[in-house]
Amino acid sequence: MKRAKSQAVACFLDPNKNGLHHHHNQDDNDVVFDPSSMALDDDSKSDDAHAPAAANLSRKKATPPQPAKKLVIKLVKAKPTLPTNFEEDTWAKLKSAINAIFLKQPDSCDLEKLYQAVNNLCLHKMGGSLYKRIEKECEEHISAALRSLVGQSPDLVVFLSLIEKSWQDLCDQMLMIRGIALYLDRTYVKQTPSVRSLWDMGLQLFRKHLSLAREVEHKTVTGLLRMIESERLGEAVDRTLLNHLLKMFTALGIYSESFEKPFLECTSEFYAAEGMKYMQQSDVPDYLKHVEMRLHEEHERCLLYLDALTRKPLIATAERQLLERHIPAILEKGFMMLMDGRRIEDLQRMYSLFSRVNALESLRQALSSYIRRTGQGIVMDEEKDKDMVPFLLEFKALLDSIWEESFSKNEAFCITIKDAFEHLINLRKNRPAELIAKFLDEKLRAGNKGTSEEELEGTLDKVLVLFRFIQGKDVFEAFYKKDLAKRLLLGKSASIDAEKSMISKLKTECGSQFTNKLEGMFKDIELSKEINESFKQSSQARTKLPSGIEMSVHVLTTGYWPTYPPMDVRLPHELNVYQDIFKEFYLSKYSGRRLMWQNSLGHCVLKADFLKGKKELAVSLFQTVVLMLFNDAQKLSFQDIKDSTGIEDKELRRTLQSLACGKVRVLQKLPKGRDVEDDDSFIFNEGFTAPLYRIKVNAIQMKETVEENTSTTERVFQDRQYQVDAAIVRIMKTRKVLSHTLLITELFQQLKFPLKPADLKKRIESLIDREYLERDKNNPQIYNYLA
Repeated sequence: MKRAKSQAVACFLDPNKNGLHHHHNQDDNDVVFDPSSMALDDDSKSDDAHAPAAANLSRKKATPPQPAKKLVIKLVKAKPTLPTNFEEDTWAKLKSAINAIFLKQPDSCDLEKLYQAVNNLCLHKMGGSLYKRIEKECEEHISAALRSLVGQSPDLVVFLSLIEKSWQDLCDQMLMIRGIALYLDRTYVKQTPSVRSLWDMGLQLFRKHLSLAREVEHKTVTGLLRMIESERLGEAVDRTLLNHLLKMFTALGIYSESFEKPFLECTSEFYAAEGMKYMQQSDVPDYLKHVEMRLHEEHERCLLYLDALTRKPLIATAERQLLERHIPAILEKGFMMLMDGRRIEDLQRMYSLFSRVNALESLRQALSSYIRRTGQGIVMDEEKDKDMVPFLLEFKALLDSIWEESFSKNEAFCITIKDAFEHLINLRKNRPAELIAKFLDEKLRAGNKGTSEEELEGTLDKVLVLFRFIQGKDVFEAFYKKDLAKRLLLGKSASIDAEKSMISKLKTECGSQFTNKLEGMFKDIELSKEINESFKQSSQARTKLPSGIEMSVHVLTTGYWPTYPPMDVRLPHELNVYQDIFKEFYLSKYSGRRLMWQNSLGHCVLKADFLKGKKELAVSLFQTVVLMLFNDAQKLSFQDIKDSTGIEDKELRRTLQSLACGKVRVLQKLPKGRDVEDDDSFIFNEGFTAPLYRIKVNAIQMKETVEENTSTTERVFQDRQYQVDAAIVRIMKTRKVLSHTLLITELFQQLKFPLKPADLKKRIESLIDREYLERDKNNPQIYNYLA
């Protein structure tokens, strides 16, 4: 039978009466089935209409079928009522159960009945009252539990265990109460926004009474802080206990205010004291290892028992006290030591830690200062010029390896290294450029035993890095060209392939204009080989050349090669004849050209007879002329030799010194001594011995004289003057009118070698004198271009 509304009907069977009774708690419209109102057929007795239902049930089964009966529905007008004291009785059962839960005692009523009791109260709109009663009961027990902790064990660890036990008990108890009153949570609590769930209500009560019990809360926080401090000092602590209690603080919503704030303050104090102590006691590498270990420990602490949100402020606090405060001290005390000791791993640790506190700028500045200070000691010390380039190469290699392995190839650090190196290498303006050129000469010269082509190529690449930093590249070019000329003309080059490789690198670096003359030198050498072959095949060579002499001539284009001062010498007759015949051949082949012999660059191989056998002497042309005088004389004075050879005084002294005072003494000087004096005499050393058959005596030719160095430098400065003049005219031609300051600024931007403003002013004055420029009549600081 369907009902008009959803309603609750309570039915029960009364054993003392034969009939079903219905208790109604809704309105009078309920439709009720009442067996007592049924009308029986005529065969039934009228008295039976009011007979008990049991009488009808006891009819004999053999009764014949009866005709259809009429069913009458009668509405009951009386309203059903709840039993007296229903709410109080039900609450008494529930209260007993809640007390038993809090007191950890068994309860006679099973959980299903308790659940049903809560259900009944909610159905009868008594949820609000029930909630308040449960809240009151819980508050009494929670308050009592926390009050019982006041004055408990002075041992903080034991006290924390008691707190943990109380918290664990509360959680278990609230879960059981929530299980019983689950229907209350799902109906009344959900329908009432201002009311917390039973679980949250339990937490709120615990939080409230914990805050009221100041001693308990303070002791708990202090205990936690002490335990963490003990762990930091190396003691073993119960991490599970810490984890549970801190989760309690989080669940109660007091973690941030009650624990995290004092915890971070204690952390700051702890690491501030430890940082000061360790900085005084430890060296920097050990201190950085300690900091790294501490930061790792704090990170682990966050994973094990601290709240995840604490990690960021905690690590920041540790970094600030252990690192940030001590950045200047760390750099001052240990950076130079780490760099000098090539401590790649420690530098990498320093970089990693500094990056955490945004201190890389300080590290970068320290690196720049270190490069400048370390390099300055070598670059500015003239006595260490010989070691300057090897030191710079080694220093640059060290910095590159540190940049790659320790500084994570940070672009800013790469720029710092370049800037510092450029500053360093140009401290002495032109000298490093000259020394780099000489270092290359040493490496490319024949005689570097044990150096493979791969190693030589690697050295060239490294030197090219230094070359990039040089501002006065024209100085490098001048000295490199001078040394290359000697290597090519004297046959002292270790490898023509290496020479060409270096020129190719320079061309890539500076353009074809830079290497144009150097490439021209190689062309001259190759062309000279062809000319010599052609000369040997010529009729002049076959018919007119003196016998017993072989001569090879290098024909050089003046514009490609360094400028050599002409040096007069009286050559032996045979050599003069040879020169004349070659000149005749060359001019017949290339008419209109002029040949000028450079005697200072000639070299010969002489066959000499000594008492202990024959030897071949590799000597310069000047040495040859001097030695051949001793074919006709046993003893000659310095003046005799000078008159006979016509060699310039200073050059002659160098030549005689190399023959009589060096390692290979083909001549003997009387009296003995290192310097050649005007009244010295020389005799041929017949007793000369040497293990080798061919002996090199012409090393003097490869050595640079002071005059050579000076003339090369002066030539560079002269070329620079032309470049400055050209740049001034070029700028003024474009701008027509320009102030002195702007002109100087533009010149500094365009010219790639170091200059002083005073030098530029001289060139401007020179151009004014030559009427390329004029000063403005109204303002002498402004220049006008004269077309």
